[in-house]
Amino acid sequence: MKFLVDAQLPCRLALWLRQRGHDVIHTLDLSQENRTPDPFLLNLANQDARTLVTKDTDFEITHELGQGPPKLLLIATGIIHNNELLELFARNENTLFDLLHQHTFIELSRTQLIVHK
Repeated sequence: MKFLVDAQLPCRLALWLRQRGHDVIHTLDLSQENRTPDPFLLNLANQDARTLVTKDTDFEITHELGQGPPKLLLIATGIIHNNELLELFARNENTLFDLLHQHTFIELSRTQLIVHK
């Protein structure tokens, strides 16, 4: 899968995804780094058919309006330590990737995975 990891999320998450064989870009990989504007991220996700991994609920609106991103993984944990976030991904890894293959909008909270229609 192809992912674009937004600025609110750690580079370690991008590395974790890469270690599992995915094509991953973190905003720090881009020329404007973590200052990259949302419209640029949206365009990049749309152009490259990337799943946008973000905490930014603004992308939920653009996704629901059909403006992209093509797939959205919304992280709804609130403030979370990086190690806890990576543990959350590891605990849900198989289910999460299966759901992302089948659906376009998944929300990951501390306690559940929610599939949005």
